[in-house]
Amino acid sequence: MAGSIKVKAKLENDEVTVKALITHPMETGLRKDKKTGETIPAHFIQEVVCSCNGKTVMTADWSGGVSQNPYLSFKFKGAKVGDKLQVAWKDNKGEGDTETTDIA
Repeated sequence: MAGSIKVKAKLENDEVTVKALITHPMETGLRKDKKTGETIPAHFIQEVVCSCNGKTVMTADWSGGVSQNPYLSFKFKGAKVGDKLQVAWKDNKGEGDTETTDIA
């Protein structure tokens, strides 16, 4: 799912604020297709890992209980303007995506 992550990272007062929007269906496996009545198979992000210059700064373990196209926001310290921030996710079907941005 290339291009599924939009991410911004901004340094302010020695703290980086990260905001990310991930495009993903996040199906629980419990919903039924309205036309066919068939259960829609589970398809959800299981892990999100964020790193700064190769060092992990945040890890999240998710399940089907997270909404479609999830928004993620968090803060961390210890970075500077120009450092590389990477956001990566993997789902229960083995798919994933990664996006890297410079901290502004």
